[in-house]
Amino acid sequence: MNDNIEVKIRYLEMIQNIMTRMSTNSFMLKGWAVTLIAGIFALSAKEANPMYFLLAYVPAILFWLLDAYYLMLERQYKHLYNLSTEKAVSDIDFKIKRPKANWENKTCYCQCLMSTTELFFYVPTAILVAIVVILGQNIL
Repeated sequence: MNDNIEVKIRYLEMIQNIMTRMSTNSFMLKGWAVTLIAGIFALSAKEANPMYFLLAYVPAILFWLLDAYYLMLERQYKHLYNLSTEKAVSDIDFKIKRPKANWENKTCYCQCLMSTTELFFYVPTAILVAIVVILGQNIL
């Protein structure tokens, strides 16, 4: 009986490690997005062409899409974790196969794309890029 509990704990730890990697990837993507956008702003100011500021939307949009993908994966593995904690050890198949996207569990890509955490980061970023583009056109 004790061995079964140990096996279940190790299985849950593996799922938890996957979720940690997904959240770390999401955090790193946000950092890279800010870095690339700031770099594009610096290069655009140097070139004195306000249309170059619009290039800052490219990494913002691409990183938003990729970040939502990692959030979707994290939510799917969290759902697998929750399902595994509810089952008895004998009922677990011990596969690390994430469940399919489900609207009720908020594991669909479109739900992750429009999640609060994504919107509170990428919408202000897009607004900031718009402000810089407008100010860049007025200054130059």
